[in-house]
Amino acid sequence: MLALIQTIVMALDLYWWIIIASAIFSWLYAFNVVNSRNQFVGSIGNMLYRLTEPALRPIRRFMPDLGGIDISPIILLLILFFIRQFILTTIAPLVL
Repeated sequence: MLALIQTIVMALDLYWWIIIASAIFSWLYAFNVVNSRNQFVGSIGNMLYRLTEPALRPIRRFMPDLGGIDISPIILLLILFFIRQFILTTIAPLVL
C-alpha cells in the first residue's frame, strides 16, 4: 500500500512540474520569445496544452474574468498541494 501512495505522490509531483512548464511556455509564446512556426516548439506547446487543459478548464469556468490574467494554474497548484499534503499527513500514517 505504501508503494501505491508513493506512486500517487510522484504522479502529483510530476503533474505539478508539467503545470509550471505549461505556464512558462505560455508566457514565452505570448511574448514571442519562442518561434511559434517551429514544428518542435508547436508540438511541445500542443502536448503541454493537452496535458493541462482538462484540469484547468473547470477552474476557468468558475473564475471571474480578470482581464488578461489567468490564475487558474495557481489554483490548480494549490489544489494539488492540498491533495499531496492530505495523502502524506492523513492517509500515509494510517498505512504505516
